[in-house]
Amino acid sequence: MGEITDFDALRRAMAENGEEPEGPARNARAEQLLVEAEKLGVPLAVIEALGHQLKVYNYSSEKDKMFVPFARLLRMWDERPEDFDAYETHSLHWVFKWMSSGMLDQPHIPLASVEKWLGEMEHRYRLAGHSERAVRSAEFSVAAHVGDVARAERAYGAWLAADRDSMADCHACELHGQGWWQAERGRDAEALRLWGPVLEGEFTCAHEPHTVLASSLTPLLRLGRVDEARANHLRGFRLVRPMESMRGAYADHVEFCALTGNEARGLELLAERPAYFTDDGHPRSKLDFMTVVALLMDRLGALGPADLRVPGPAGRTWTARELAAHAREEALALAARFDERNGTTHISERARARMRQEPLVERLPLGVRTAARPTPAAAPVNAPEDTHPRSDLPALIAEARRLSDTLQPGAVEAWAAVSRAAEGVELAALDRAEIVDHRAMDLGPEGIPLFAEAAELYAAAGDPGEALAARARGAYVRALTGEVSEALATIAGLYDEALALYAEDGTGVRQTAAVLMSRARILMRRVREAQDAVQGAVLADAESAAREVLALVEGQTGDDVRLASRVAEAQAMLAELAALTGDVEGAAELFARASAAFVGAGLPWFAVEYEARLAGLAHHLGDTAEAERALRAALEHGGPHLEAVGRAQLHLQLAEVLGGRGRSEEAAEHALQAAHWADEAGESRTLGAWARHQLGGFLLRQGRFAEAAEVLESALPDLSAETHGDGAVVQTRWWLGDCLSELGEHRAAAERRLQAAEIARHWPEQHDHATLAHLAAESLGHAGLHAEADQAYARAGGLWRSVGNVHGLVRSLRARAWLALREDAAGEDQASGLMASAVEECAAALEAADDEDARMRLVAELGHTHRQFGDLLARSAAEDAEDESIRGTLEAALSQVTRAVAVFASLGEDALHSRTGAELAAGWLEADLSRPDGAAAHARAVLAAYAGAGEDDEAARERRAEAEQMLQVVREQGAE
Repeated sequence: MGEITDFDALRRAMAENGEEPEGPARNARAEQLLVEAEKLGVPLAVIEALGHQLKVYNYSSEKDKMFVPFARLLRMWDERPEDFDAYETHSLHWVFKWMSSGMLDQPHIPLASVEKWLGEMEHRYRLAGHSERAVRSAEFSVAAHVGDVARAERAYGAWLAADRDSMADCHACELHGQGWWQAERGRDAEALRLWGPVLEGEFTCAHEPHTVLASSLTPLLRLGRVDEARANHLRGFRLVRPMESMRGAYADHVEFCALTGNEARGLELLAERPAYFTDDGHPRSKLDFMTVVALLMDRLGALGPADLRVPGPAGRTWTARELAAHAREEALALAARFDERNGTTHISERARARMRQEPLVERLPLGVRTAARPTPAAAPVNAPEDTHPRSDLPALIAEARRLSDTLQPGAVEAWAAVSRAAEGVELAALDRAEIVDHRAMDLGPEGIPLFAEAAELYAAAGDPGEALAARARGAYVRALTGEVSEALATIAGLYDEALALYAEDGTGVRQTAAVLMSRARILMRRVREAQDAVQGAVLADAESAAREVLALVEGQTGDDVRLASRVAEAQAMLAELAALTGDVEGAAELFARASAAFVGAGLPWFAVEYEARLAGLAHHLGDTAEAERALRAALEHGGPHLEAVGRAQLHLQLAEVLGGRGRSEEAAEHALQAAHWADEAGESRTLGAWARHQLGGFLLRQGRFAEAAEVLESALPDLSAETHGDGAVVQTRWWLGDCLSELGEHRAAAERRLQAAEIARHWPEQHDHATLAHLAAESLGHAGLHAEADQAYARAGGLWRSVGNVHGLVRSLRARAWLALREDAAGEDQASGLMASAVEECAAALEAADDEDARMRLVAELGHTHRQFGDLLARSAAEDAEDESIRGTLEAALSQVTRAVAVFASLGEDALHSRTGAELAAGWLEADLSRPDGAAAHARAVLAAYAGAGEDDEAARERRAEAEQMLQVVREQGAE
């Protein structure tokens, strides 16, 4: 922070302060600079320092400080307007608008004073010759604020009808205000139409599209355009996050979270800005903020325990209930102050309506990671869950039996309900057997003894076949615990008994098939546990068991869902065995049959696993279309019965398949769903992180850089080399660097790229390391860190050389040359030396090349290097062409560009545009050297090159126009 000794130093200091982050520190520095300006004794210095103070106050939470410096500026203008230059005169009148809105935002300033100021603004604008457009806009703001709709509509029309002049707000700000009014009046579609040019980047300013993105959220939700709302939240929050002055827009994002089932993210947003609870410099935005805090806390109160800890004003801990009461009280007190000032109830009514809003979307996945959503507290249990009278017991049993006979979800729960309703009731042995059997199924390994109990009850009920089936089920569950040998020993005896009983007509196909299927399942369990050590005999036993099920059941299923499911499961077993033996095509066909059989039996949720397996096999076979079909079918078949983790996995697989087919937009949708369901399943750090990694990549492909950056930054903390592989970590940082570069955040882009390069440094293959080092150098250069950029380019150059990539090496040398020239005049020799090295490296590689395609690429690279060498030399020359040293530099530049022309000419039509570009550059150098004939020759060469080009060839049109311009300049030189 240098000493302020003159006006230029003051201006530099103000410019530097203007680049600092918004906030009290920047404001304090502006106040200090005003003191320094007053010491200089230069009126304009004081005027500029006051203007700087006004600007930093306006873009901060201390907007209430603007009035004092503006009053002083206005007094100085009235006393000595000649002290103001043209820029400060314009700025003074411009800031009138800030004062108007600033007074409106401070409830202690009487409305009469606001109206008086509006008249003063109109008078002074008229004296200065300005349009009334800005005045009518300010009048509209006053009328809309107090709720005078008729006056607001009149002022709105007058605002749009008045001519735009230098005092009108920028297009982006005007469109924001116009769209806000349309949304306020319930015309959401019209609001979004007006906001379109700002949202699409046609109009921007210091606070746009930040506020338009925030304002668009609720209208988009009301219109059901949830995908756009999600995108605008991710884009917009990234913009407002670092800007202290944007509490109102920040509040819109908190509101969005409360209205879309993203309450946990809303809490994270509150935690990021604790000062927003207490900053009093801008009461209007504090009102907005506290209103949505109350809204969010009410949502949390409806979802979870009222004593949930939440972030709030510093100095104490807060629960959701406590903060809701505090925020509501603060908001309504502020609203009352505005209404008392305005003489209306409009502000309080708006605040209450905003706090009363109901969610517009039950749950809108965002893609970024947040904490788990609060869940409603369980209601106290004061009575048994089942309230059926005992007379309903037969109906409960019939329904449970229907569900179990047709393998419907909920069968186990239905039998549990029967059990509760039957307490104290004497049931038939068959009913008790089924209750115990299903209880055993529900308990898993702990239920093994209950299968034996169920078997005894089935036997007592006169159903020996079902008794054997129950014992077989117990054996299979035992195998699942790892006791496969014991299970096989048990099932062998049950198998023999079942077949003998069936042969004697002592039991039916269903019971016998149940025993055979349990045996096949146990044998498949042995196959899976054997893994790589699986023996042919083990595979053969499992296959034989599966085929035995088919032989027994096929042709006898009829309408029996259980038997149909046995056929399907047996085919799936054969498919798995085929896959293990390398018969991928056979396995795919059998999985398809199994899936179709389950669907045909009315059990589509059982087909999910097999469609997923089929998708993997299809992908292995290169049939991505079939993989896509199978995954879509799996999601459809699973419907509401899919568990969250399974849903996440299927969506993620489908995203990867679609991404591989180039359909990144649809792939992003499925990756988004994968991230959401992974979070729901508690897999945020594993499956969720991978889904966000993929989602960020798909968004990047679509050019949605801000959204991609938010998602990738959210993924990074959970990605690890141990869980996801270091390749995923590198790729995420790489993609994030690309996003940040596109967003102009070059220093952050460099950091991410260097982090990725540091990991890639340890990989055996160094091409990625070289690429990342080169990209980091580009970012460092764009960030103005030229010395660091040069080091990174040098590192990249060494890596390019080590991997034999001449193109990368040459480009790194050229980049270093331009950096050297940019640094200072003393860098000219270093810059020329680096560019000469680039030419030499390229020429040497060209001489050694033996592949024709490689030669052509190197020739093109050499041409571009000569061209850049010429441009660099020309840039290093001063404007005085009479000086012999300067003429020598221009001659050297012309020599390099002429070589570029010749090199590009050797490539023929493939390098036409590159050649004509070099021709034009040579022509202008000839003109600078006062050689009109040479310049004209180059211009005519360009015209001849495009003699046959049509008007639809944009490049040809541009080159011809420049050539004609060159000929005109040459003619004028000749005339002189």
